[in-house]
Amino acid sequence: MTTIGFLACETTLPGSGARRRADAFEHDLMVAALEPALAARGLAMRVIDWEAPLEAFAGLDAVLLGTAWNYQDRAAVFVAKLEALEARGIAVHNPPGLVRWNMTKTYLRELEEAGAATIPTLWLDEVTGEDIRAAFAQFGCEKLVVKRQVGAGAEGQVLLTADEPPGPDWRFGRPAMVQPFLPAIETQGEVSFVFVAGEFSHALTKRAASGDYRIQSIYGGTESRHYPAEDEVEAARSVLAAIPFAAPLYARIDMVRTEDGLLLMEAELIEPYLYPEQGERLGEHIARALARMTEPEGSRA
Repeated sequence: MTTIGFLACETTLPGSGARRRADAFEHDLMVAALEPALAARGLAMRVIDWEAPLEAFAGLDAVLLGTAWNYQDRAAVFVAKLEALEARGIAVHNPPGLVRWNMTKTYLRELEEAGAATIPTLWLDEVTGEDIRAAFAQFGCEKLVVKRQVGAGAEGQVLLTADEPPGPDWRFGRPAMVQPFLPAIETQGEVSFVFVAGEFSHALTKRAASGDYRIQSIYGGTESRHYPAEDEVEAARSVLAAIPFAAPLYARIDMVRTEDGLLLMEAELIEPYLYPEQGERLGEHIARALARMTEPEGSRA
């Protein structure tokens, strides 16, 4: 039987006790959505820690990057593991080349050059207090957000205000992207569009908890189903089309609605949560695509 590996990390796996992440329930929801859908297509699923020895991956035909939500702290090791799996004949979704490209948020510059509407951004190898003061002047905004160029889940993110700027000795400490904070994130939330094998699956709106601006569930964010207009889907689809790789098995395009239309925040192509609660057919869509990808070539119609 064809077996699909679902990569997790130590703190998303059940049984990790007090170390288990507060948002690890999302791991459980993804597994619950995928396992029966894959079984209905004759595919088995095995959940495995991505940091397990290579020998532990024996017998797998493909892997999904799943909930490997600590990869950013060992990014080079993570990509090397994916390449090692691929070298063993295991199909990796999404593939290592795409992961490497998507891992550093400078990919947003490429998408902007390809026509995607993005949030104005300063790209800096190091961010100082002086850089922040200059950014406030350049963007003419009241708040700035500083994000890691290699990061996920808003980890390490900093929100700064013009009336309380950091001092001259302040350092962010990592290569970063500096953006004006858009009030729409607080008032309207983010809109996420989920695609499977290039086809639109579902959309949702993510809103931050009161008093916060981060929309992830680990910070108290909530989600609701969004039924997008066709032009919204097309805006997200145009971002997907601009990615310089073949259509990936899965993608989540995160956008924010402004007076100028939808702006791209992120194209999540590594280990995004795909929100099966808002997409009741997500498991079916992924299982169908995987069954098509893993069936012997001679048996394809």
